Amino acid sequence: MTLRDSHNRIIRDLRISLTDRCNFRCFYCLPSGEPPLARKETILTFEEIEYISEIFVGLGIEKIRLTGGEPMLRRNIEDLIEKIARLKNSGEKAAADDGAVQNPQTEPGDPRLLDLALTTNGFALPERAKNLKKAGLDRVTISLDSLKQENFERITGVDKLEDVLAAIEAAQIAGLSPVKINAVIVRNRNDDELAEFARFAREKDLKMRFIEFMPLDAGHGWSREMIVSGREMFEKINKIYPLVLKEKSRGNETAWKYNFADGAPGEIGIIAPVTEMFCGACSRIRLTADGQIRTCLFSTAEHNLRDVVRGGASRGEIIEYIKSVAAQKEARHTINDVKFSPASRSMSFIGG
Repeated sequence: MTLRDSHNRIIRDLRISLTDRCNFRCFYCLPSGEPPLARKETILTFEEIEYISEIFVGLGIEKIRLTGGEPMLRRNIEDLIEKIARLKNSGEKAAADDGAVQNPQTEPGDPRLLDLALTTNGFALPERAKNLKKAGLDRVTISLDSLKQENFERITGVDKLEDVLAAIEAAQIAGLSPVKINAVIVRNRNDDELAEFARFAREKDLKMRFIEFMPLDAGHGWSREMIVSGREMFEKINKIYPLVLKEKSRGNETAWKYNFADGAPGEIGIIAPVTEMFCGACSRIRLTADGQIRTCLFSTAEHNLRDVVRGGASRGEIIEYIKSVAAQKEARHTINDVKFSPASRSMSFIGG
């Protein structure tokens, strides 16, 4: 069974937010904090997340990424990872109850879930990276917006640069590879560090991901003048460290990916959703911590899967609901439209 939207895009990638809470206060996301969601009444339980994940995998989802807020704030996250990781070895079970046909891109008996990842600020990784890997996590993406201690604190609101650097090393040692590093690049904040980030990627053999500043901050401080375009990022890095576009770059992924021309290790990825939108190949769908399906990062509407599940719907009814929601996936975001309406929630509540 394949999950498609009304524009004939195949949905392969599910982002699941585990919590709206975060212990960082990044200015581009949650600068002053927001009241957290009521916990027991609204947040999906691990059992519900496991059940929903299994259904989505039966519908052809191949990649699941756990996000937040900061997902490592969710207690006993290793238990949830272990449960979801089992779906990598039980593809037929996920679809059996529905008479679903095998994914045409996989052979009978192949696992359905191919990739289980986590996006984190890294605060808890040094102590828990090995256990996360043992539980079945494949890889991590770690946020790192500055390599300078004072600037890191100005951007994130916390003095944790050394902890994040330790998290990167711990993830590599644990085999949570390839380790990706996300840096949101904002004019006059950290755009002067692009070459230094590239050097860091070369030295540590990391996949750097530079992301344009998007209007998803709780403080509503975004302005177009703060955007450093993907093209400008490329030119600044390429001037110091010449880059070569990788074969099969982008596709239905978000980043233009580059190798270093001199053969050095590491990779540069540039994600430019504002100036070079990639909506036409989007394969993602999102589930918030309180069980709302979001068909686009910038959606102004949500679809309450939690109440469908808790209301006693059968497995088949849940599947039909998910399919009907996927069919409503927007053709594109509207950031560049004159009448752009911001997303209904900030990034910490949506999940990255």
